Amino acid sequence: MKYHEYHEKFESTTGMDKSEKSYHKLIVWQKMRELLVLTYELMKKLPNNEEFGLKSQMRRAAVSVISNFVEGYLKRSKKEKLHFMDIAETSLLELEAQSEICLILKYWSNDDYLKFDKKRSEVGFFLFRYKSPISS
Repeated sequence: MKYHEYHEKFESTTGMDKSEKSYHKLIVWQKMRELLVLTYELMKKLPNNEEFGLKSQMRRAAVSVISNFVEGYLKRSKKEKLHFMDIAETSLLELEAQSEICLILKYWSNDDYLKFDKKRSEVGFFLFRYKSPISS
């Protein structure tokens, strides 16, 4: 689901348009949302015996990326902002390791892995760009 499709669905379901408000307008948040959706889509490829293992861990890590970014975004102090951005980055690293496990265990094809890793890398880049001015 593309970002504009998500907002159309969200708006039609809730009657609210958040696309121009707060963190929703940030590219980094949009990329995180895309990573979240992709993570959930790719978890369908894992076997049922991973429901409480790798599937659960990867879902939680993807949710952690976006949740900690939002929490940091809302903080006023530089120290608190950076703390939550660091947690989001750490969750991205967890996703990197977990996606490699999916490839090693042959749960994902090479194409699945490359698609996921590209999206994860984009999020990392935009998170770094967002975080850099705060760190200075």
